[in-house]
Amino acid sequence: MLHARGISKFFPGTIALDDVELVLHAGEVHALLGENGAGKSTLIKCLTGAYRRDGGVIILDGAEVAPESTAASQKLGIGTVYQEVNLLPNLTVAENLFLGRQPMRGPFLARRKMNAEARDVLASYGLDIDPAEPLSAYSVAIQQVVAIARAVEMSGKVLILDEPTASLDRDEVALLFGVIRQLTARGLAVVFVTHFLDQVFEISDRATILRNGRIVDSCIIRDVTQRDVVTMMLGRQLESRVERKTVAPAGKALVEFKGLTKRGMIEPFDLTVHEGEVVGLAGLLGSGRSETCNLIFGVVAADEGETHLRGQPVSINRPRDAVAQRFALCPEDRKVDGIVGDLSVRDNIIIALQARQGWMKPIPRAKVQEIAERYVRALDIRLASLDMPIRLLSGGNQQKALLARWLATNPDFLILDEPTRGIDVGAHAEIIALIDQLRADGMALLVASSELEELVAYSTRVIVLRDRKQVGELNGDEITPDNIVRAIADEKEDA
Repeated sequence: MLHARGISKFFPGTIALDDVELVLHAGEVHALLGENGAGKSTLIKCLTGAYRRDGGVIILDGAEVAPESTAASQKLGIGTVYQEVNLLPNLTVAENLFLGRQPMRGPFLARRKMNAEARDVLASYGLDIDPAEPLSAYSVAIQQVVAIARAVEMSGKVLILDEPTASLDRDEVALLFGVIRQLTARGLAVVFVTHFLDQVFEISDRATILRNGRIVDSCIIRDVTQRDVVTMMLGRQLESRVERKTVAPAGKALVEFKGLTKRGMIEPFDLTVHEGEVVGLAGLLGSGRSETCNLIFGVVAADEGETHLRGQPVSINRPRDAVAQRFALCPEDRKVDGIVGDLSVRDNIIIALQARQGWMKPIPRAKVQEIAERYVRALDIRLASLDMPIRLLSGGNQQKALLARWLATNPDFLILDEPTRGIDVGAHAEIIALIDQLRADGMALLVASSELEELVAYSTRVIVLRDRKQVGELNGDEITPDNIVRAIADEKEDA
């Protein structure tokens, strides 16, 4: 049905896609897999005209096509449905289904005809709902099916589903999979983008795995195991290439989380982190690593659970509460959630300490300068001046400046979410060494990372997450890349 070959896309300083090939067959579900930054979204945008590709050709149903917009892509037969349903909840189901192509009677909308046609279309997907009701009256799963129905009615050859099950429960996923099977039975080629491997193995016929903008492999699902797919996605040889250091026993329990949960985001979990300990969080994209970090830090408020600090209960409902208890968080996306790009490096370093002290009690300028200079020296942050906007620093230096921000607050508990993502090799090694030094100095750290060798190198324990819940814990000599991959893939040791 579709053959994309040699697809390339370049951004300033970045090769987003490098000679990528994707082959889709009519009547099959093809999973598109990869971690953050692998190139999945860029490939989808190149196929659907949202991006102009820099190389390659797309053959659709035997003819070469070059969609220059998503509307052109739909007319050619390629439809896309995203995780966030891009429909209008204030309009009726029928209005959403036929938006832009409503049946008319002269200058007036033929509403009765539109509702009747909508009812027939929805019935073919197994939905018995009132098309005259507002879309907002129905669940996210129903809205997804309506979005799929609209995309199929407008395209009808290739349907791309980008994380369609991320917000659905098991029953809703079953409903959606029933619809997908109907579509493939009608001859559509369905691209299924997801981070839930169990779902990939349940619904998909073949898979293409991307890493760093290149194809790792295309495989038939029945011929591979989850462990094979995890290894391809992470790009890791299973034998460890890192020697674990001998670490001193951890100290007293610093923080304890009991039954902490956020419905729809992360399953209830218990976790204790000791002084002088690095607890690693391992798992694929979407497993719950960042969600765990954000819940602990109060970025989102927990629905249930307790937090204890040095044995005493504390309430963490927002980041301000966490900072007051000497918690610190370096987020996964430093550009969006971390740095304030147009502020100076100096202001970015001091902002958390100033916030904790209170804006009505400004830190003296000389003190600010002294703190900033101290951490620039300690972390070897390369810059022309403390006055320069932080957005002009390299990725590694931005990351070190974020670490400086939180170290300036003298935290007891430091949470690092993907601390080495997107930085050069030199800064990578420096940050790993800093993590080890902070642990040796008695700090408690929680580090979420997709870099397995890193976790093996510095973690005293590793918690493995899958499908938004904790599924395993590795200690001591158990902490190897091989064992982490086994736990992620839910693969038991051979008997």
